Amino acid sequence: MKRLRLPFDVISPHIDEFPLPGEDPIGMVKRLAEKKARTVAKTNNNALIIGSDQAAIIDNIVLGKPGNHASAIHQLTQASGKKVNFLTSICVLNAENNRLQMDVVNYSVYFKNLSPETIEKYLQREQPYRCAGSFKAEGLGIALFEKQEGDDPTSLIGLPLIRLIDMLEKESIDILGTCP
Repeated sequence: MKRLRLPFDVISPHIDEFPLPGEDPIGMVKRLAEKKARTVAKTNNNALIIGSDQAAIIDNIVLGKPGNHASAIHQLTQASGKKVNFLTSICVLNAENNRLQMDVVNYSVYFKNLSPETIEKYLQREQPYRCAGSFKAEGLGIALFEKQEGDDPTSLIGLPLIRLIDMLEKESIDILGTCP
């Protein structure tokens, strides 16, 4: 959001982010983005609220946030030499009139073949234990990639700005007209 030069507050909705039984990844990220936005709207009824959620998918398995070193090693070992798809949902909720916009942006990362030593060095330096897929693309995680593929690279860091700008324009926010 700083990149868009708009004033904003970050409010954690403190919701349960676990998938529902039988829930597909697209449905999960959409549900969670909307739930985050609606939870924040309860105490911010005149705000424009942005909710987002992300899932990393490899071999039809959803990778969550690893939470610890051992799980991060496992995830990066799984990703080594493979394509990982990232589904990033974005929800813009106008709490004043209850208008909701929702989308899911797909973005793919092709990982290099990663040795155990490379994985360990990366994890020691960046410790991405709260990031889906166990890396930070905006940081040293970029060194793990062979290539990226998709329409909006900002979706990889959790907020697809190209799509967000379209949604904000529908709420009469002119990004270039408002930035200092």
